Amino acid sequence: MNEKIITFLNSGLLEKYLLGSTTSAETQMVETYLSKYTEVQNAYNTLQFNLEVVAKSNAVEAPKHILNDILDELDEKPVLNIKDFKKYKSWYKLGVAASVAALIFAAWSFSLYNQKKDLSRENQVVVDEIFDLRGDIEKNNKKLDEVMRQFKQLNDPETYKYIIEGNSRAKNLKTVAYINAKEKTSMIDVVSLPKLPEEKCYQMWAEIQGKMVSLGILSETERQLVPIPYAENALGLNITIEPKGGNTVASLQNSVAEITLQ
Repeated sequence: MNEKIITFLNSGLLEKYLLGSTTSAETQMVETYLSKYTEVQNAYNTLQFNLEVVAKSNAVEAPKHILNDILDELDEKPVLNIKDFKKYKSWYKLGVAASVAALIFAAWSFSLYNQKKDLSRENQVVVDEIFDLRGDIEKNNKKLDEVMRQFKQLNDPETYKYIIEGNSRAKNLKTVAYINAKEKTSMIDVVSLPKLPEEKCYQMWAEIQGKMVSLGILSETERQLVPIPYAENALGLNITIEPKGGNTVASLQNSVAEITLQ
């Protein structure tokens, strides 16, 4: 195949001619090449076949009785001359072009639909992130409110600070209790706790009228002020070593720290 033919086939004129969109000068050129070169004729036949396949794939099958009527009508019509055939060929080209245009429009519409779905998913992700962000802001606001409340309580003149240090059995134990008898609030700050076996734990008690009332298990997992039940008329605080999970009765023989309250 010579360079001249290759240039012609790459020009797109053959496709335009097939779709009936060439100018008169372009039509003359295409028909000249078709009559002179077998390669151009083969390329034209291939293009025509492909467009026919596309057109047929988008066509709707006509009812049989309509097809029979058309065949009967054709039998009664005279044979078309060459000029009439060219007119029908032009209409055929227009039909093929319309089919191709319909396919392109369908593909474009499908692409827009997919883009819309993608945008919808992205919008939902943004909405979810905003929702999570609002949740985080609410949690942080609650934490800030709690910190401000504790700060206010610590600076209340009616709040008394009690430092509880361990005895010889737990020298490194240190806990600070903040008690406000007027507001009836109590908080503790577990500074340090010596390690215990897994089956043991530290438990705090308040001495009230000769009885030991549990105020909960101590832990230094998170270093922060922890509210504990307010024990009215408590005479003192005591920390003991108890079985894991806590005890209902204080094991005073295992006491590791105690203080007397004002």
